[in-house]
Amino acid sequence: MYCYQCEQAAGGIGCTVAGVCGKDARTAALQDLLIHSLKGIGQYAHRARMLGVVDGEIDVFVVRSLFTTLTNVNFDGGRIAQMVNEAAKMRDKARAMYEASAGSAGRKAQRVDGPAQFKPAGDEDGMLNQAADIGVAARKQRLGDDAAGLGELLTYGIKGMAAYADHAHILGQDDDAVYAFLHEALDFLAGEPTDIGALLAMNLRCGEVNLKVMALLDAANTGAYGQPVPTPVRVTPVAGKAILVSGHDLKDLEELLKQTQGKGINVYTHGEMLPAHGYPQLKKHPHLVGNYGGAWQDQAREFDAFPGAILMTTNCIQRPRETYKARIFTTGLVGWPGVTHVDKSDFGPVIDAALAQPGFAADEPEKTILVGFGHDAVLGVADKVIEAVKAGAIRRFFLIGGCDGAKSGRNYYTEFAQALPKDCVILTLACGKYRFNKLDFGDIGGIPRLLDVGQCNDAYSAIQIALALSNAFKTPVNDLPLSLVLSWYEQKAVCILLTLLHLGIRNIRIGPSLPAFLTPAVVNVLVEKFALTPITTAQEDIKAILGE
Repeated sequence: MYCYQCEQAAGGIGCTVAGVCGKDARTAALQDLLIHSLKGIGQYAHRARMLGVVDGEIDVFVVRSLFTTLTNVNFDGGRIAQMVNEAAKMRDKARAMYEASAGSAGRKAQRVDGPAQFKPAGDEDGMLNQAADIGVAARKQRLGDDAAGLGELLTYGIKGMAAYADHAHILGQDDDAVYAFLHEALDFLAGEPTDIGALLAMNLRCGEVNLKVMALLDAANTGAYGQPVPTPVRVTPVAGKAILVSGHDLKDLEELLKQTQGKGINVYTHGEMLPAHGYPQLKKHPHLVGNYGGAWQDQAREFDAFPGAILMTTNCIQRPRETYKARIFTTGLVGWPGVTHVDKSDFGPVIDAALAQPGFAADEPEKTILVGFGHDAVLGVADKVIEAVKAGAIRRFFLIGGCDGAKSGRNYYTEFAQALPKDCVILTLACGKYRFNKLDFGDIGGIPRLLDVGQCNDAYSAIQIALALSNAFKTPVNDLPLSLVLSWYEQKAVCILLTLLHLGIRNIRIGPSLPAFLTPAVVNVLVEKFALTPITTAQEDIKAILGE
């Protein structure tokens, strides 16, 4: 085993015995095989696309398989082994599609080597033996740390992109250009490139396409549920039976709300589901009563204390405690061995489990926080914001957000937010917001100093806000009174970073530590080209940004 795709990489280097995330060596090896198999599919699918032939089933399979290997999504090795076998069938289908399209075009089909020729072993033990030659450690030996690391940066970028593409697809939004790039990137990776310039260029293209994907998901979410509006969300329980929904999938939440209507069950959001309360078509359900708990890394304690059923819709799931293992459920691509998996069309087992639990005995004193400051809501008061900047009431905007995690050093983000001068406005998104989103920051002339933009994919909203301010002030984004202070944990943060770099955003501060897959040489390139900067201390970084 060698895995360094997330911020928890053991010793800041990589997990070699078992993942800090809870992934065992067997599951890690099978995930490596699945990625290898997808590269083979990409080799044929990309060539077929060059001849004008596509296949929707292959496209969706690739997206869902990439998403499956994202950190804290699927720990069920048996299910992943099944996907490896299914990938071989999809690869054969892609090969037949390519050969037929070449024949139709009057060309001779090329022989494609590498992952395209991979045949999974007949049993799981055989698969595990195969995995030894195709994992990260083997690539590092063959390609060198710099090239292997940049290849993994691209791999993790397309994993994050696939997560967003899958959410958009579920809501009926697709863009063929996205599928085309995923196949092209997999084909590129199958060739094991070592040219640093070519690798950097492909990573920036990943960022470019991910911007399209985030726009697609924004259109999907707002098209289905309306534009988010500023909304107070209760963060203390109310009496009654309860279901807690964690993850990112708004469609799953909608289906659960429909299926629990009139059953006397209150539904709470958790983690990245918090922004759901800002969407008109979700908040209209009276039994969506509030948000419970905080970010994903605290779930063992929070789920243990929650007196109802729990539904995990996407990442981040952790090893469940035995005390609540019988009342936590997974759906979609999420999996944990021994945890009941339910179909999205029937949440009956979740509902039954909630009714069997005691629920909350009484209301706790009401406390609320504000969500719903997407690009539409913020730009709706753009004139007021611009006037406040021109009048000197707002000195600077800070985007403080990204993934939260368990690693030490993340209190930096709490300290940073608290230490900002009162004439600064904070934009936040993703689960990193839980480091400070229950603090009272007050307002500036009626404009809240803390604006919750949404989930991690709502980085698209933050980008749209920045571009609108750039147009309003007739100045490049990098010259705006705007600073980005980001936290990362998994692969969706990677693709967002690549998007920001594609847009030419400079002086981004990132922490709590740099990715293990970025070597010092690669970091130096990013520092020189984009002024990407590791965080230091909250006070020192604020002084550096404000020039004090």
